[in-house]
Amino acid sequence: MIKIYTTATCPYCKKLKTYLQMKGIQYENIDVMEDIAGREEMMKLSGQQGVPVANIYGEIVIGFDKHAIDKALEKVPQI
Repeated sequence: MIKIYTTATCPYCKKLKTYLQMKGIQYENIDVMEDIAGREEMMKLSGQQGVPVANIYGEIVIGFDKHAIDKALEKVPQI
């Protein structure tokens, strides 16, 4: 499963969503401004409060880093 932790006003969050959509990748979006439990989960996983954070099958990517995202996606099991 791919989860991304974002806020509605974060420009890098929007870039992350667009990038994943362009690659045809489904994900669960958690708005950490609205979802307190999601915010706490993100902070446990990433050790920080900044967004975006992507959890790609257990691989944590902080920020919008195409190279790190692509590397994590290579490890995703194919359906």
